[in-house]
Amino acid sequence: MSAALDGVWEMMRAESGGENSQDLIALKVELEVGAGVYIVRFAGQIADRGTFSIDGNDAFILTGLEGPNQGRTIPCLFQRVGDRLRVCYGLDGIAPISFASPVGSTHYLATYRMKNRTA
Repeated sequence: MSAALDGVWEMMRAESGGENSQDLIALKVELEVGAGVYIVRFAGQIADRGTFSIDGNDAFILTGLEGPNQGRTIPCLFQRVGDRLRVCYGLDGIAPISFASPVGSTHYLATYRMKNRTA
């Protein structure tokens, strides 16, 4: 199932606590996923790195090893359709049950487009 996530994903949209995060789009955020590892880049520079494991058919768990999420476990809900990937991150450590980031929540909702495939 991790093959559904493997690749380099370019952020198209992001929302946190009900607010659009347009500032992140300007930073050209990329999420690279493969071989049980994730890397987040801002404008080509590594900003966050860790491991991930699949948790069911539509969920995965990130474990931060370097960067701002070091030591954190972040459950995520995901949906892939073609070259699009939607991820809802439970930044509070609680698994999201829907693709929503309502006002006051700690859910981070992002939509990515496949940039290319990893080896």
